[in-house]
Amino acid sequence: MNVLFIEDDRMNRRVVRDMLGVAGAVMAEAESAEEGLTRIDEGDYQVILIDLRMPGMDGITAIGHIRSRGDDKGRVPIIVVTADTALDLRARCLAAGADDVIFKPVAMDDLFEAMGKVLAKGAEGGGVIA
Repeated sequence: MNVLFIEDDRMNRRVVRDMLGVAGAVMAEAESAEEGLTRIDEGDYQVILIDLRMPGMDGITAIGHIRSRGDDKGRVPIIVVTADTALDLRARCLAAGADDVIFKPVAMDDLFEAMGKVLAKGAEGGGVIA
């Protein structure tokens, strides 16, 4: 499985890469939303993980760009990975097109549960995956 993690913090990327490695997944990294959008153009991913607060374009705006694509890459499941604890955060992320939200510090169980849920939802035809 190929996963893209769009996150400006190197340590957070390393922790998640190590977790995904346990499951045999391959993780591509992007340090900014802009770089992430370029990586989406260049590669194929089964899941996109994205932080909300990054220099330049924020995660919500990047999700909008991804979802506005007219191709299959615009329907890849997106999981927000954030330290933000605003009460309306989950609703805002889902309204923007995210499939799920998990919180930092990332726990392996939470990451794998969210990935399993969004992939299963797509496989049933109920998610954003074609």
